[in-house]
Amino acid sequence: MAIASMTGFAREAGTTGATAWALEAKSVNGRGLDVRPRTPPGFDAIGEEARRVLSQALARGQVQLSLSLQRAAGAPTVRVNREILQNLLDALAQVRVPEGVAPASLDGLLAVRGVIELDEGEAAASPAALEADLRAALPRLAAALAAARREEGAALEAVIQGHLATIADLVAQAEAHPGRTAEAIRERLSAQVATLVAAHGGLDPARLHQEAALLATRADIREELDRLSAHVAQARALLAEGGAVGRRLDFLAQEFGREANTLCAKANDPTLSRIGLALKHVVDQLREQVQNVE
Repeated sequence: MAIASMTGFAREAGTTGATAWALEAKSVNGRGLDVRPRTPPGFDAIGEEARRVLSQALARGQVQLSLSLQRAAGAPTVRVNREILQNLLDALAQVRVPEGVAPASLDGLLAVRGVIELDEGEAAASPAALEADLRAALPRLAAALAAARREEGAALEAVIQGHLATIADLVAQAEAHPGRTAEAIRERLSAQVATLVAAHGGLDPARLHQEAALLATRADIREELDRLSAHVAQARALLAEGGAVGRRLDFLAQEFGREANTLCAKANDPTLSRIGLALKHVVDQLREQVQNVE
């Protein structure tokens, strides 16, 4: 199962009778699942049904759903009611027109109510038919939104995998760094102790060496490197598991940050510090991306 993003958009549209309708759903990041329907007056039941259907299809994210309705556009058709017109002509043929009165004209006859009819197309959809079509469209809308989020999730996974690869590479660089070997630490501390003894002749060299050994122990980043490697492996396992793993990835990204901060604090070599800073930078990028995961 692949991961999904919390960002997506879907649209379902159709026509029922003379009513054109459109359902749109867009989702963004959210701590939990929050579906917010916005429907015209009289369609509250459709909003509640949309909330139920989307809640079954999604696990996290803030979802905005909207329903728009309008009468389908169409030019009216003009039609002459020939039956009424013929009845009028037959009636006029039996009437003696008084002297001085003009006979009936065609435009006058066409102006008689009922002779000219305007056909405006289909009647507006019945409420029951419209509601049935909207309810049938909701599962399709939810499926389309979930598919859009999965597609976005595939691109998101590639970015996260890239960040994890960079972290693993930086951990390997720190692991192999000559500045963190016991010999390098001992030489560096020995030189510092010799400088202090030369500057302050009353200092006890043995005591200074004991303190130096304690500092060397505290400066060891072995545990941080091991935990960072373990976090990389766990993050990759979560991505392989798929599904709604966003919260666990977010927590893991926080752990990455703690280890990177500790490594920087313990680093006793300028180049090792630069590796630690690079590590903090990519961890920040990782945290930003995993917050988009469902």
